[in-house]
Amino acid sequence: MARHTNGGDIDIRMLELLACPLTKGPLRYDRDKAELVSRLAKLAYPVRDGIPIMLPSEARDLDDQEAAR
Repeated sequence: MARHTNGGDIDIRMLELLACPLTKGPLRYDRDKAELVSRLAKLAYPVRDGIPIMLPSEARDLDDQEAAR
């Protein structure tokens, strides 16, 4: 069972299992924005109620500065 501390947090152990659906690359969790960030795809996937929404159509495009972080 995943552990949540608030509505946007996810179980950090889950990050080891998740990959960007487009690039198959790693994801970084941005707790402040409740998003999983794919630097390679320059996309941020939302996390809603602790559940990552891994659909490219739901992802937010990152600008070059955000992707570089």
